[in-house]
Amino acid sequence: MAGVDTRIVIIGLPTIARELGANLESIIWVTQAYLLASTISLLLIGRTTDVFGRVRIYNIGFAVFTIGSAFSALSFSAPELIAARAVQGVGSAMLITNSAAILTDASPRNELGTLLGINQIAFRVGSVMGLTLSGLILAVADWRALFYINIPIGIFGTVWAHFRLREIGTKDVQRAMDWTGFGLFSAGLTSIMISITFLSYGLSDTLTGAVLLLAGFILIVLFVRVEIGKKTPLLDLHLFKIRQFAAGNLAQIMNALAWSGAILLTSFYLQVVLRDTPLVAGLSLLPLDATFVIFGPLSGRLSDKYGSRLLSTIGLAVSSLGFFILATITQTTPYVVLALVFAFLGVGNGMFVSPNIAAIMGSVPSNRRGIASGFRTTTFNIGLTASYGIAVLLLSLTVPYSTLTGLIAGTTTTLAAVAQAQFLSGFKTAVLVLAILNSIGIIPSALRGARKLPKDYEMVRADEKKEENHGTTSTTAELE
Repeated sequence: MAGVDTRIVIIGLPTIARELGANLESIIWVTQAYLLASTISLLLIGRTTDVFGRVRIYNIGFAVFTIGSAFSALSFSAPELIAARAVQGVGSAMLITNSAAILTDASPRNELGTLLGINQIAFRVGSVMGLTLSGLILAVADWRALFYINIPIGIFGTVWAHFRLREIGTKDVQRAMDWTGFGLFSAGLTSIMISITFLSYGLSDTLTGAVLLLAGFILIVLFVRVEIGKKTPLLDLHLFKIRQFAAGNLAQIMNALAWSGAILLTSFYLQVVLRDTPLVAGLSLLPLDATFVIFGPLSGRLSDKYGSRLLSTIGLAVSSLGFFILATITQTTPYVVLALVFAFLGVGNGMFVSPNIAAIMGSVPSNRRGIASGFRTTTFNIGLTASYGIAVLLLSLTVPYSTLTGLIAGTTTTLAAVAQAQFLSGFKTAVLVLAILNSIGIIPSALRGARKLPKDYEMVRADEKKEENHGTTSTTAELE
């Protein structure tokens, strides 16, 4: 459900804009509000799950997501829809953060990569379905049906999770919440993400975007300084002493910086250069999605036997090669070549994602898996959002702003010969930059080392075990 709703509104944006009388800025925030609300709430949700239990928050997440979907369907103005999408985003964060943590708690060590790989496939299939499903729904129903479809699924999921899931994870013995840290982090991240939107889409002058970006970084620095002195921080900075956790997140954000923008640019290429319909463009990307679906769980299973470092590093190298080849395509490139490039990208990303997530989640203590999952998803979302902005910003260097606005809003579906040449020039430059960013991720992936916890974490775990034995915390059943 969370995957579907990251993309389901993209094809319907022109229809929504027309029926709600929304301008370009509002339409952009119909998509951005979902991701922004999800991202800024992830760390707080991660910390909350460590304190109160993952299953409880996961179950609430289903309900919140369903309520957000209902309000989205019932919106009669752009601001109402943006607010409802933000509610959806918070529910999505509860689902995504806890799904990985619950699976990590429940999985034997030799199956963790496989099960997290399947979880990622579920999200990927959802995001793929979002584009095709929205086209089918809009062909037979009103745009509100894009959100109505979530309601029966959400009700079922809420009830099922309540009766079928049970808590098996270890809760954190410290129940204090770091509201100061949450405030600084939320304000800083919101400022950075809004600045990316301003800088990328020309919604204001460059100075405004630069000021917001600087303010965001200052707030994040203050957040880090506050967290260092906290006994119960929102983000436990000791996690970064774990080499696999730190290296895995760094490799992930470099990969995320490349992917969202590349898919957006490729979608534009298929629809405005090759003049494919949205449905045909979605089907053209099937080699990418099919190979990802195949290699995701396969690489996860192999990482359970042979470790994560080699598979993740090879995966980044293969996908980088695919990006570099993608940067060479022209208007006359045959589809067979495009299909092979898409397959390279799918194989590479499939090999990288599952082992990397397994390495991150498997490297942290049980009572920190909620915040670890929240931070991992936060960095991933930041990378996706920034990738989208970087791609559009690089494309704007050669494509006129009026043309670019039409492409984003969906009102421009074909380009004249001169505009096509401008687009292809910007496309190649942007994809090349994204390829370099993805390649940088190879370095931390290769240097991540073996799984090993710092000594101070081993001491914390021992102390918590003693407290549990003395009845100061609730004991939990562990799946063997």
